[in-house]
Amino acid sequence: MTDGNVGTLGAGLSRREALKLSLAAGVSFTLLGASAKIVQAAGEQILKIAHPTFSQDWSPLRGGGPPFRWNSLWWASPMYFDGDGKINPYVFTSWETTDNKVWTFKLDPKATFSDGSKITSADVQASWNVAAMPNTKNQRADQVLSKVAGFADLTGGTAKELSGVAVPDEGTVVVTLSDVDPIFFMRLANHIVPIAKASQVRGEDGEEVADWYMPANDTVYSGPFKLVEIDLDAGTLAFEPNENFFGPKPKLARIELSSIEDNVTATSLLNSGEYNAHTELITSTIIKDLGADFSSGPTIPTSQHFWFNTARAPMDDPKVRQALIMAVDREGLIKASYPDGPHKKTDQVLNSVPGADGSGFEPFPYDPEAAKKLLSESSYGGPERLPKLLFVGVSGPAIEAAAQYIAEQWRQNLGITAVDMKPQQDAYAGPDQNAVQIFRDDVGTRVPDAVSYLAGSIASTSSNAQNKMGGYKNDKVDSLLTEAASKAADDPQRVALAQEAQKAFREDWAFIPWYAQTMSRWAVAEVKGIDKNLDWQVVAPWEISIG
Repeated sequence: MTDGNVGTLGAGLSRREALKLSLAAGVSFTLLGASAKIVQAAGEQILKIAHPTFSQDWSPLRGGGPPFRWNSLWWASPMYFDGDGKINPYVFTSWETTDNKVWTFKLDPKATFSDGSKITSADVQASWNVAAMPNTKNQRADQVLSKVAGFADLTGGTAKELSGVAVPDEGTVVVTLSDVDPIFFMRLANHIVPIAKASQVRGEDGEEVADWYMPANDTVYSGPFKLVEIDLDAGTLAFEPNENFFGPKPKLARIELSSIEDNVTATSLLNSGEYNAHTELITSTIIKDLGADFSSGPTIPTSQHFWFNTARAPMDDPKVRQALIMAVDREGLIKASYPDGPHKKTDQVLNSVPGADGSGFEPFPYDPEAAKKLLSESSYGGPERLPKLLFVGVSGPAIEAAAQYIAEQWRQNLGITAVDMKPQQDAYAGPDQNAVQIFRDDVGTRVPDAVSYLAGSIASTSSNAQNKMGGYKNDKVDSLLTEAASKAADDPQRVALAQEAQKAFREDWAFIPWYAQTMSRWAVAEVKGIDKNLDWQVVAPWEISIG
């Protein structure tokens, strides 16, 4: 990076204090040593990202959290989905199976790490093994590897290898599943478990090596960029092109990421041109503040809803649930939370997967009079005897606006006034979850498949059903989804059975539908090629350019 006008902010400041001071001064910066210096770059293609948290763990194997959004910058995956949901080869160039249980994958012979060494099947195997280790705490490794033979043993602590992964040669990975899965290849097309060098990522004990990804450890990287600077206290990272990347040559000269926790500050810095991208800026006025282009993008198979804990009073009474849903004007709900977009109102769980359109799902009606009658017919007889209704997951302006709108609709149409809202879901995990009646949360899928979408949201085995909906279980839903999962990816019955499962779920009146997710660019108009896919990953980071 070119050092133009440089000034010292003072050695007596902490790095985080220096960061905040530099932001307030409206200048760009680089942190060097114990002091912070202001640096203005001249004429370089530099992507400057505002990151919403002081993330302390940037391991690409965590499978979630804000750092996960940028995995594709510096790590390669087996395959990836583009913005249209089409699968593309990456480290893996081909995949085949004869029985949907044993899968053979071939590696690109040109695939290399940043030091020029070859990416081999042993590196893939090690990356998968360490990602599945319990101590690695990968949030979503099960979405990729749960059907691989030996996964339960490894995650359960009785094994240190996935018995179903074989590497007959350095360019071939053979995977044996514990059960047939016609769409297993799709599950690998993401950056939940990116590919790292075996000798660096995994220790002799089988565990993930601490801080192995730090540049100070001479780490080699598999993606188009490599990490060259990181200061966790200051909340800054910098990436530069990987000169040995086996794909297209990156167009950017550098990527600089800085932690900026306040949305108002981040919006101001984006408007001023100090920054040109954000990790995940979610406000109800985002389009008015930053323009439609900032939030434009495809609708992805993820949706946000208000889920009812069906085991918790008064949600254990179906008539109460129905009354609460029918008392909410959902056209007004989306206008209250995202009046200008980018997200769109949805009526059902499914969206942006085969079968979402024309599914025959009948939207919940808005009928205040019928809702009032149902509440009076319920075991509670009316609003006076209802316990206080507690929302959790009400974090951020748009979510707060939506929850308050729902509460006001209940007050106006049903006479309900005892409502409370809390931001954190984690505080109500385990036994405390039974104190909550309504969880705001997203559901979705990492693959364009209706069965996977519903299996992760309304099946009794899903975390959503178990932890948000109070152990929700509908045998018909489970049966239909189990049958659907056995069908080939291109079998029309796979979609038809999933649609029937969603209709069966509807009759339980267990959620207030809210919106289908638009995958925002989170970048100003001058930034090109930063489109993201259904897994929140930049599709082709080598194509990002400015101007």
